[in-house]
Amino acid sequence: MERHVLGLSGGRDSAALAVLMRQARPDLHLEYFFTDTGKELPEVYDFLGRLEGFLGKPIQRLNPDRDFDFWLREYNNFLPSPRTRWCTRMLKLRPFERWIRPDLDAGTTIHSYVAIRADEMHREGLTATHPNLRIVMPLRERGIDKRGVIELLEGAGLGLPDYYRWRSRSGCTFCFFQQKIEWVNLMREHPEAFEEAKRYEKNALEHGSPFTWSDRESLDELARPERVAQIERDFQIRKERLKARRRPNALRPEPDQQEMMLDEESEGCLVCHK
Repeated sequence: MERHVLGLSGGRDSAALAVLMRQARPDLHLEYFFTDTGKELPEVYDFLGRLEGFLGKPIQRLNPDRDFDFWLREYNNFLPSPRTRWCTRMLKLRPFERWIRPDLDAGTTIHSYVAIRADEMHREGLTATHPNLRIVMPLRERGIDKRGVIELLEGAGLGLPDYYRWRSRSGCTFCFFQQKIEWVNLMREHPEAFEEAKRYEKNALEHGSPFTWSDRESLDELARPERVAQIERDFQIRKERLKARRRPNALRPEPDQQEMMLDEESEGCLVCHK
């Protein structure tokens, strides 16, 4: 027995992988899944709906058996951080492992398709933790890079998720891998989510957590008008540097906001953001 599964994050790369597999292997019975933390951006759910329409089949939602608030209490109200990624372990990896474990133990070979691009040679992806689990990376195998991913999505009529106007990744609204400018943008695009993140942070600090969501400053500090203005100036400087490094292009002389966000992507939890 064999199963083929493909995890979707609501992001660009995993969606492009789903498009590629739908086009290249229409004969393959692929199971698409999304591990829902309950703290995703609204734009993520909108994009998943569009993707379901293209794929012609539903994307299975794997909800964790315990939500973010439960695990926050279990971790003594300490926020997750790049050094302590309990959110990834408990809200993403754990539901996936519990979903496939019975079949793995029963002898079924499960092929898990992972969206690592050809230009991400430094990324290894999920390590197979069971002898019957096979990790497959079609984007890397076919030499598809970031530009190829965008072309796949545009060719399928899907385009990019709307949050790329102001954010470089999918994932929870309060993801600690966000850039400073992305926190500012979240405050403007989804003020209720920003206020929720502030409440989580305040509660964590009151319980002795050493971490804030954003490196070396609280969201209260980050949201001050003078600090917001500084963050926006810094972002504009990076944008000008990016423009200066690029070769002249008469069709697109300046990078727009969305393109800037794509170029500013940084390391993150692969299972969340691809």
